[in-house]
Amino acid sequence: MLEMRPDCERCGMDLPAQDAGAFICSVECTFCADCTEDLDERCPNCGGELLDRPTRARHLHAKHPPSLERHFKG
Repeated sequence: MLEMRPDCERCGMDLPAQDAGAFICSVECTFCADCTEDLDERCPNCGGELLDRPTRARHLHAKHPPSLERHFKG
């Protein structure tokens, strides 16, 4: 199951699990659409391809909660 990180690692933008607009690589590094475009769709951490992250329906958050740990280091 995806960790569903709550923010862009590059700019800190909120990326709620139930909303579209987040991009991830195979190790779940997470970025917003603007940063993904600036990065030419390549993860700066591992070099992997950044792809659309699927959404998680809000009614599933109680059973499968998204991560609350923020990864923005700015």
